[in-house]
Amino acid sequence: MTEKQTQITQTPDNYQSMDAGSRSLSNALRIVFGVLKIVMAALVLIFIFSGFFVVGPDERAVVLRLGKIRTDAAGQAVLEPGFHLAWPYPIDEVIKFPGQNTVESLSVDSFWYYMTDEEKVKGVSGSYVPETLDPTKDGYCLTRNESVIDFEGTDYNISHSKWQLTYRIADPVMFLQNVYVPPPQPGENYSAVIPRGIEPFLRSVVEDAVIGTMVNYSIDQAIRSYEKISSDVQVRLQQKLDILQSGIQIDIVKMVDSVWPRQANDAFVRSIKAKQEADKEITEARAYAAGILNETAGPAAEELAAALKDDSISMEKLESIWSNTAGEVRRIMSEAAAYKTGVLEQARSEAEYLQKLLPEYQKRPELVIQRIYQDMIEQVLGEVDEKIIVQPAEGHNTEFRILINRDPAAAKSK
Repeated sequence: MTEKQTQITQTPDNYQSMDAGSRSLSNALRIVFGVLKIVMAALVLIFIFSGFFVVGPDERAVVLRLGKIRTDAAGQAVLEPGFHLAWPYPIDEVIKFPGQNTVESLSVDSFWYYMTDEEKVKGVSGSYVPETLDPTKDGYCLTRNESVIDFEGTDYNISHSKWQLTYRIADPVMFLQNVYVPPPQPGENYSAVIPRGIEPFLRSVVEDAVIGTMVNYSIDQAIRSYEKISSDVQVRLQQKLDILQSGIQIDIVKMVDSVWPRQANDAFVRSIKAKQEADKEITEARAYAAGILNETAGPAAEELAAALKDDSISMEKLESIWSNTAGEVRRIMSEAAAYKTGVLEQARSEAEYLQKLLPEYQKRPELVIQRIYQDMIEQVLGEVDEKIIVQPAEGHNTEFRILINRDPAAAKSK
């Protein structure tokens, strides 16, 4: 607009003297300037208020300011649910994470044998079993090496297994710094990209933990000890993730299934049957041994057996263990103690008796010996039902006649 036109628009008298074309142009310019002012004011307001954002109840957020993680005055970088303010993009970028209680799941079939799409739908293997295992298609895991009877050296076995785990993002800041997640596509948010983005990384760490754990177990344990193996894998997996500072927390690791190779099914079935029979025999033998020990010495049987093998055990300790025994040992000990007491009492009594006879024996030894002999004969013959006394006679033969068909009633009564 020229200086003349500006003066015309500012002076009403001049405006009245303008022709129709000039007045129309002036009105159009005035309207355009007004609209531009409104648009600019609106853009400023939109720019300012676009910094307000809401973190949902099941979300957390981290703000990147010029690519660096922003922290508040307290040093906190993770924003909890609620209203928050940040500079509009591209100064600040808001990245939202799933909430603390939001978990994701991952299935790992890397160690399972190859299955067709139809078999995967049915969930079981088909009737056709390949003659050999194909390492390029079949997944497997080595188990602990074991000694083989009649064979020098050891033997490794392989097993197939399926795994399932659940995890959560425990530390968004650590996760954002150390775990790569592809940028979201248009229309996607960061939370939706996380499971798909970290799946290759997490699967690799899980496989490493499974391989490192399974090699410590035998093939029998690999197909039986699901809970123990799953627990060990979870510990090893979490340690690996912590070393990597991934910010990922593993909630559950579960071995869904574990089997031996299909190609060796018959041999494993026979081996398991033999193992079960051996375990049954061992269990029965242990139960029988425990019963005998309990019957023999009661609860202290095992302690007594160990004490008898210990040459360094003191007599006080051994006597204390003996005193706690029960059962057959207690009965024998009681009988032995009673017998010991009886023998001692009898010996003491006989000693006192002989001590009393000593003065008389010194005076008349033959008479005392004769008296002792008669007492012993009376004691011995007192326990005999039928007695036959034969007096010796010099120069004559002695004849014995025994009546076979004696009166049974008389013999019984005696």
